[in-house]
Amino acid sequence: MIGQSLTVRDAIVQRRSIKQFNGQPVERETLLAILEDGIWAPNHQLRQPWRFVIACGKEQVELYDVLKEFAIPKWKELSEDDLEKQMKKYTAPGGYVFVIVPEDARQKERLEDYAAASMLVQNVQLLAWDRGIGSCWKTPGFLDNPKFREALGIKPGERIISMLQVGYFDEMPKPKPRKSVEELITIFEKQQ
Repeated sequence: MIGQSLTVRDAIVQRRSIKQFNGQPVERETLLAILEDGIWAPNHQLRQPWRFVIACGKEQVELYDVLKEFAIPKWKELSEDDLEKQMKKYTAPGGYVFVIVPEDARQKERLEDYAAASMLVQNVQLLAWDRGIGSCWKTPGFLDNPKFREALGIKPGERIISMLQVGYFDEMPKPKPRKSVEELITIFEKQQ
């Protein structure tokens, strides 16, 4: 899809959230290279408030069992075909990155860490896009389920802020309209 590196502007404007992946796996080396560059996100006092749980390749199959348990209500009651259909949105991505941040008791630091990790997620999405890999940042409710957290090895005092699905795709989604910048700006006026 993309043959050369994009300009920063092109990467930002052209990137789309991909929800229809084609099932092609993302190589571990590719995913690690994207994360290696993505960690250059701005972060306060260079705290680097993130860590990752990744799944691509053989461990991704094991992740499917965990996802099935928490994402598909009453999966045991479904036919094999119905279960396969419902699991498609979890089995089609070519890899997963769970982004974990500390839950600092100090509100300012907690918000700074969340903001920094959010910038990291966008870096990862843009770097993946530049390689022709789509992504979708998901935050399903089960990320906070204690048993799901345990299955991923999330420690007390940590929070999963992103289940980032990554993968290749066949069809480019159409862009969704954005508000114009004029609708979002208030010109500063000193208050009397």
